[in-house]
Amino acid sequence: MQVYVNIENKNWKKYKIDFEKIANAAVPAVYKDSEVSITLVDDKEIHRLNKQYRGMDKPTNVLSFELGDDVLLGDIFISLDTVKREAKEAGISVEEHTAHMIVHGMLHLQGYDHIKDDEAKVMEGKEIKIMKTLGYKNPYADDVRACEAGCASCKLINKLKSFKIRENSFWWYMVAALLGVITSFGFAPFNLWFLSLFGIGAMYALMTRNANRIGFWKSYLLAFPFGAFYGVAMFWWVLNSIYVIPELAAQFAIWTLPALIGIGLLCGAILSLPFAVIRYVSRKPSYRAILFAATWTLVLWGREWFLTGFPWNPIANITMNMPMVVNSMSFWGALGLTFVIIGLIASFVELCRNRSNWFVFCLFVGLFLCGCVAGYQNMIIADNMNKSPVIRIVQPAQSAVYKVPTSKDEAHNIAKQKIRDLFVWATDDKEDHPDLIVFPETAYPYTVVDNMFPLSRILNTNVVMGANSYKDGNIFNSMVVADKTGVVKNLYSKSHLVPFGEYRPLGDIIPTPGLLTPGNGKEIITVSTNKGDFTFAPAICYEIIFSDSLVPRGVNPDAIINITNDTWFGLTPGVYQHLDMVRRYAIESGLPIIRANYSGISAFIGSDGNIISMMPVGETGSLDGFVWGAHNTPYRTIGRDLWMVFILMFSIFVSISISLFQKKD
Repeated sequence: MQVYVNIENKNWKKYKIDFEKIANAAVPAVYKDSEVSITLVDDKEIHRLNKQYRGMDKPTNVLSFELGDDVLLGDIFISLDTVKREAKEAGISVEEHTAHMIVHGMLHLQGYDHIKDDEAKVMEGKEIKIMKTLGYKNPYADDVRACEAGCASCKLINKLKSFKIRENSFWWYMVAALLGVITSFGFAPFNLWFLSLFGIGAMYALMTRNANRIGFWKSYLLAFPFGAFYGVAMFWWVLNSIYVIPELAAQFAIWTLPALIGIGLLCGAILSLPFAVIRYVSRKPSYRAILFAATWTLVLWGREWFLTGFPWNPIANITMNMPMVVNSMSFWGALGLTFVIIGLIASFVELCRNRSNWFVFCLFVGLFLCGCVAGYQNMIIADNMNKSPVIRIVQPAQSAVYKVPTSKDEAHNIAKQKIRDLFVWATDDKEDHPDLIVFPETAYPYTVVDNMFPLSRILNTNVVMGANSYKDGNIFNSMVVADKTGVVKNLYSKSHLVPFGEYRPLGDIIPTPGLLTPGNGKEIITVSTNKGDFTFAPAICYEIIFSDSLVPRGVNPDAIINITNDTWFGLTPGVYQHLDMVRRYAIESGLPIIRANYSGISAFIGSDGNIISMMPVGETGSLDGFVWGAHNTPYRTIGRDLWMVFILMFSIFVSISISLFQKKD
């Protein structure tokens, strides 16, 4: 067969490639009298041709134009820019990758294609066989290229590379969904952190194994099952609340399946974004890991703002059982630790593909070690402070299923019994007299309408208690702070309400049990005790999961008091994950936390996130303790939003530096 080679880009001349030999190896003997034209171009020219003839506005590696004639087979165009880039990513020579492109193009001219799975299998089989006759290895064997060192982790990646899965196939979406579920097991109560690392790493390897750039929405579709099933596996427990009270279940059970689908769709749209971006952009491996980590962290930051905000379970939380690591959040918060963990995962995958990608991996290892040093320092500081007054936490742990009163008298009797129960649990035959008693969210059976609170006078001590309050026609979810004379000194109302539970974000489209009014936000409260003033920042329920949400800037209280009610979620993972979110806030802020939970888990938490003492789920009674170690952390000083800016600036600076360094090479 006659091969005509046209060199339009002079940079091709330095490569010694036998185009005629390769092209002839790719055709059977019947084509011995045929002719083919191979034109060697750059990205600019192949981009123009790709857009003109295929409607795709991007460069590619090879284009084939079949003439449908047995003598004049057609024309092949190969771009040096794309071939060089892909060869470097695969760790092979330009000559070897060009040979593959010639073989690939020649098969297209003979009518082979790879749009459908069965057609692709035939075409790839022929490419592998032809490349072998030319002395080259299987071009499809290194989708995940392991390093040559033989380490156990790289052997695992070598095993994974033999698992062939085609993009946009049924099995692709099944594997992506499975990896999403696996990733969720890194969080409480399972704490299998290595599964989260594996799930994210495997999905990253799948999404980046092909160097060709595809459209954004196609990238989004490929990543969507991961985000959807990752989200459902993490958040399904919120629907348990529908079934706690029979009257609510009768009204809202019909929304279970639509809500589950809604969770999947919303989480798919949000949590798959980093994978979609990285597959669409398809940058060089040298800084692709940084781009992925920065995008993941930006999505985490955005979750605090999107709709009502729900930054639940940042990847940083999988390190809760690693004290030095998790305490690095005192320096850079969950944002910074998440950035480092995701960067380590992605850069490790790139390193296992090609050992020349060592720099970014070493960079993230360095950041990880620096964070551990900062975490160790935070642990030391948190252990060297004065102790607070004695505080008693009351945990009623009563079932949320209670008899709905049929009359005013019956409602009044039920409320009086609850007050008696609260008094018993708060005293519990203990001889010690606490300086402050903390009751959980919505524990008080009456609505607060004035500044009188008889229970604190009966208990003869300061009281913090959750209750509904009423003012000017509005109902609030509030924290009452009353002194031992029975006077309400402070009334803090929850400002970050729960959508579909406490207010209607979609109006009357979806019914909502509660219609509450939000409070005014951050506040510092002072309680006078025999041991001096005790200052704290109040937080009701899930307000505490939002970074920078509780403590006014420039103020350093003694603690945070968080009252909540997890009865709605029973023994589901949400109860344990909520506690980890509280521990995370303690580390970020440098403030110990007194947590009173209606059904558990109530706890005293140190400013290093350590659980000093706790009451498990379902246990009724009280827990005495004190806290210490309040200090200002670098993260609280700098703030969440400025840290996000720093992370983005760092990512951009390193990416540009690497790019410039590579151009010099």
